[in-house]
Order: sequence, then structure tokens, then C-alpha cells
Amino acid sequence: MHFDPNMTVQEAMFVHPQVAEVFAAFHLGGCSSCGISEIETVAQVCMGYGVDIAMLLEVLEGLMDDMPDPANKNETTKADEKVANVE
Repeated sequence: MHFDPNMTVQEAMFVHPQVAEVFAAFHLGGCSSCGISEIETVAQVCMGYGVDIAMLLEVLEGLMDDMPDPANKNETTKADEKVANVE
């Protein structure tokens, strides 16, 4: 599944566990003064807070680049490779 500007914030949160962290980095819902509603769309939230939607979607899609393929149990992710290089 990929991110879409018309999906709700709640739907986006279900796509990847780090979505909330990305939103917080863009000052979307990370503190009490920048709270967002989970029923708003990603596009609505971006418009309301003046966030570049293309940039936000690019960062969100980057999360998906590191998701392992559930069909390939032997597949390593970029994160796995980085950890292996440190060890």
C-alpha cells in the first residue's frame, strides 16, 4: 500500500508504524499546539499547516522502501544492512 493525499490521517497511520514520527517531524500532531484530526485527509492537514504535500508524501513513501516483502522471509532490509555494517 502506498500513501495518497486523499487518505485520512488514521488510514496513513495504519500503513506504517513510523508515520506518526514523520508527521511530528513536520510539526503535524507532534505537540498540543499542532494537533491534527485523524479524520482529516493528509492533503487537508498539509493545507491547514502550510506543509509541502509532495515533500511529506516523499518522506512517507521512503518508509515503504525499507519494508520487507512478507513473501520473502530471507529478504534483508536497508535497516538490516546498516546494522550488519555497524557490527
